[in-house]
Amino acid sequence: MSAPLTGLTCLGKVRTETVKRVSRELVRRYPDHFAGEFESDKQAVNELVVTQSKRLRNRIAGYITRLKVVEAERAAATQVSEEMPESSESDIE
Repeated sequence: MSAPLTGLTCLGKVRTETVKRVSRELVRRYPDHFAGEFESDKQAVNELVVTQSKRLRNRIAGYITRLKVVEAERAAATQVSEEMPESSESDIE
């Protein structure tokens, strides 16, 4: 009997190493083909890769979408932190 999972509200999805490897390689080689929207990313994966099944294609497209969303969030956070004025010593006094 296993212990109940308490305090864990958000567990990540398990993806195979194949999905992750192919997704990262596609984003590295063709960064302009992917927009961070599942449907358009699915079409781009369909054009670039011959997959064994629709399920595999969809998993790759989903992971690429996730990678692009995280990339956009990081870029936005970096942009916001650069725009914030830094406090100088004259502001502290």
